[in-house]
Amino acid sequence: MKNIRNLTVALVAAATALSTPLLAGTCSADKAAGAAECTSSKNIVALASGSEQFKTLVAAVKAAGLVETLSGEGPFTVFAPTDEAFAKLPAGTVENLLKPENREKLVAVLKYHVVPGKVMAADVKPGQAKTAQGQKVEIKVKEGAVMVDNARVTKTDLVANNGVIHVIDAVILPRS
Repeated sequence: MKNIRNLTVALVAAATALSTPLLAGTCSADKAAGAAECTSSKNIVALASGSEQFKTLVAAVKAAGLVETLSGEGPFTVFAPTDEAFAKLPAGTVENLLKPENREKLVAVLKYHVVPGKVMAADVKPGQAKTAQGQKVEIKVKEGAVMVDNARVTKTDLVANNGVIHVIDAVILPRS
């Protein structure tokens, strides 16, 4: 029990240390008004589209036909791989996934990065979380870093009006 408590404390501490304000102007105004957290007026897709680090992810969401879904009411928690994370995949993988004939596989990969509900960094607990794809991701702390499967969380709590984005440094893949 003590080890679980220590792991939970380490997970929350690591996640909190990684947290960054989403939009300084919005956050400052929200904080001044007494808001508990910084919230963008944009949905998850619009928020990701406005960032230079998610070009590949946004292209994949468009190719998979998931723009409407991830722009919808939600809430969603998205573990968002950066362009650098996609670049770590074997050569040709992204291009192959973006082909129309591989849309079903692309949808499965993207949905594996989405957990229904809005889970802020402070609320994360080690264990498993069921994804929109149907399988579960493993959430743990390894050497002081929050991990989702084999990906390290590098930024947390990028809050959209329909959920939250946590940035990860690798693409996570569902089991076949």
